Amino acid sequence: MANEVKTYSPDRVKVIVGVAALSGFADGTFVDIEPLGDGVTSEAGADGEVARAMSLDQRHTITVTLQQTSRSNDVLSALHLADQVSGGDGAVPVAVTDLRGTTLFGGTGWVVKQAKATFAKGLEAREWTLEAVGLFHNGGTN
Repeated sequence: MANEVKTYSPDRVKVIVGVAALSGFADGTFVDIEPLGDGVTSEAGADGEVARAMSLDQRHTITVTLQQTSRSNDVLSALHLADQVSGGDGAVPVAVTDLRGTTLFGGTGWVVKQAKATFAKGLEAREWTLEAVGLFHNGGTN
């Protein structure tokens, strides 16, 4: 419909890691989801014949950027520590959804490493990297 109005609202984007709904996101891009695999690669032979290979790698990198003061930093830190202490039993459900639209990501994930800590005169952001596998992806719209 040409007259249809769509609205995006960042406060309606929800990031769930384990049982925790993350909050206290930094200004700007606060969640970024990117496939690790190429999906489809191709190669041309000497005579121009093209062959394709389908990647079965379903892993995604999820980068979450939080304010320095966000309590979700403690949540992600604890999840990472639990994964380390348990010898790798810390994979948890991960979901990202836009409640005003149809975009949905879900799978099983883990915190790759602790966020880099920086301190300055003003507030800083903490960037957390997670990996997820079996990620259901519906790259919808608002």
